Amino acid sequence: MRSSSKNRRAARAPALDRRIASRFAEIALGHVRREYPNKLDHVLTGLVDVKSPRALHPVFFGSFDWHSCVHSYWLLATLYRLYPLSPQADAIRALFAGSFTKAKIGAERTYLQRPSAQLFERPYGWAWLLALQAELLRHDHRDADTWRSALQPLAVDFADLFRAYLRKAAYPVRAGTHGNTAFALVLVLEYAKTAQDRPFAQLIAATAKRLYAKDKACQAWEPDGEDFLSPSLVEAHCMACVLPTRTFQAWLARFLPHLPEGKPGTLFAPVKVSDRKDGRIVHLDGLNLSRAWSWRSIAAALHESDPVSLIAEKTAQRHLAASLPFIARDYAGEHWLASFALLALR
Repeated sequence: MRSSSKNRRAARAPALDRRIASRFAEIALGHVRREYPNKLDHVLTGLVDVKSPRALHPVFFGSFDWHSCVHSYWLLATLYRLYPLSPQADAIRALFAGSFTKAKIGAERTYLQRPSAQLFERPYGWAWLLALQAELLRHDHRDADTWRSALQPLAVDFADLFRAYLRKAAYPVRAGTHGNTAFALVLVLEYAKTAQDRPFAQLIAATAKRLYAKDKACQAWEPDGEDFLSPSLVEAHCMACVLPTRTFQAWLARFLPHLPEGKPGTLFAPVKVSDRKDGRIVHLDGLNLSRAWSWRSIAAALHESDPVSLIAEKTAQRHLAASLPFIARDYAGEHWLASFALLALR
């Protein structure tokens, strides 16, 4: 039932096509090696630590910040797998060949091993790095083995950090921004499954259930003015990934009991973005796109007969339409929004 439901929905949802993929790739190639402006997540312990982004991170120094650079590589890896003959394919191959080398990845690992870097990019950047490796693991073209082999030691480092973090995370982070636990669990579970790391996948699923299984009657007091994730929907999305269909259906009915009535209304209406040059306000375009991704994932996890299924589909499409035209209006959004659009469309 779940498989046929996904096929039915795929036919109705906005589709990723060669034109859109080419546009996304062109956007990412335009900033993935753009070093400045740059917002570092960097702890200075002395003058010795005063270095440029490229010196600190020889691979992921572009796209304004480290995590945006990582998920821009993820976007390019995904599009190259889906459209290996695209006009941007040669540029993507050249980028990856120059970036995914033992020496450069080794330098990224050395940075991560600094005592002052133990909280670096937790959990958002960790999750995106593992999502990138998951994408490279899916590739079957001749160059991919070199790329994923080079990245693998860094992926192992982040997977080890994530395991340790999950074992001590007594509570979830429910923010609508980078710290959100559910979002990270969704991406990292995809990595664990793709890497065929069953113990890691089991730990992620168990953690999600421990943190969220008892939640009910969610008020959905959102959005905040700087959200790019819906705390309510991404939690439901996470549970859709770890629960069987019937169990998830029952959990969702407790967590958001009024979805069949279109309530809470705030989850159904795309948000308005008043200033796309404001780096925090433009987060709301990301919220529309990530809501579309979560709504579609929730729909795909439900039985076709569930009344929430079609509601979720239609709501996803409204959110996608609200922000897809604006992913490159200003660098404040351009350096990251295409990745969230790809999440919603793939």
